[in-house]
Amino acid sequence: MPIVETEQEQHTEQGAAMEISVSRQDLLKELTATQSVVERKTTIPILSNFLIEADNDLLTITATDLDQAIRTSTPVKIKTPGSCTIPARKLYDYIKLLPDGDLSIKLLDNHWVQIRSGRSNTKVVGMARANYPQVPDFPSIAATAIPVDALKTLISYTIFAISSEESRYTLNGALLILKAESLAMVATDGHRLAFVEKVNETLTGISGEKRVLVPRKALQELQQLLNNTDAETIEFADDEHTLFFRIGARTLSTRKLSGQFPNFEAVMPRDNTKFAIVRASELSASIQRVAQFADERSGAIRMKLEANELKLSANSTDSGESEDSIETPYTSDAIVVGFNSSYILEFLKARGNEGEVRLEFKDAQSAGQLRPEDPEAEYKYRYVLMPMRI
Repeated sequence: MPIVETEQEQHTEQGAAMEISVSRQDLLKELTATQSVVERKTTIPILSNFLIEADNDLLTITATDLDQAIRTSTPVKIKTPGSCTIPARKLYDYIKLLPDGDLSIKLLDNHWVQIRSGRSNTKVVGMARANYPQVPDFPSIAATAIPVDALKTLISYTIFAISSEESRYTLNGALLILKAESLAMVATDGHRLAFVEKVNETLTGISGEKRVLVPRKALQELQQLLNNTDAETIEFADDEHTLFFRIGARTLSTRKLSGQFPNFEAVMPRDNTKFAIVRASELSASIQRVAQFADERSGAIRMKLEANELKLSANSTDSGESEDSIETPYTSDAIVVGFNSSYILEFLKARGNEGEVRLEFKDAQSAGQLRPEDPEAEYKYRYVLMPMRI
């Protein structure tokens, strides 16, 4: 994709030496926020580099793998404005080893970059800035402000259920659903489905309903940005091909996943009338013990509900068998269902193994449903699991 260079960038390419002074602490903070996007093994060498741009008393750092990009900035003292590219891993590892204080970065001939800090003087081999791919800017159209805490919760409650099979392209992300008075997220890999919704959350700039598929890798980057901010809201916007998330001086952009996300409403159980309520921590501990003796490939455990008791068991010809039981006020007909133990543990872990969990069933062949037993909960959380033959 051709890049339109500014007059300053053309001047830099012709040999003007960009020169700046920046706090090592500030620089390292921004490098840490961007380095995870950089391609480690790539057939396009320039993608292994940071794009460093200095102008208007700001140092802007960009990293991209072509699918997504992070752009961040920090105040600097600029002697000569300009831009350059520096190998990301080498720069990040080197800056980590320098003592605190100010350091200088200067562009030399042939794209070499000099870094001075105290008695340290290093020259790094860079690449031509003109070869760096163009990264889209945050749209000028009105953005939607999403509460940071709400988005963090939505991601942590669903990200583990995203499919890792690349062939199932539309399942390689989570569906973000924005409405004027609520936001929700849903993810599925075809074997289980996680759905979480926060109601009574006013979102500006949203009329009707907006649905966007956010790729798993972008969600992982978004988690890092959300975990490292004091901001209360994050700005969201999109155009035809790209999703944008801006928080403070940092912007994450990612390609939209194309394709149709499954009709998840259709698989939500509606008549699972048999249910048991157990403590999440107790259920997690029991499953972990029993799962030690489950078949290694399937991880299948058996759940048997009968009078006032939930029995958990597993067996394999290689390791033996194990059984655990939990008291629970259950009065319906007995039922035996098999599930992947890892799937249940991931749901419980996402919630911090806290409070009580409601297990809902119809029969041994139908999808089971787990959800927190808390009518006053701020988030509506449903986890649907397909049963296994055992």
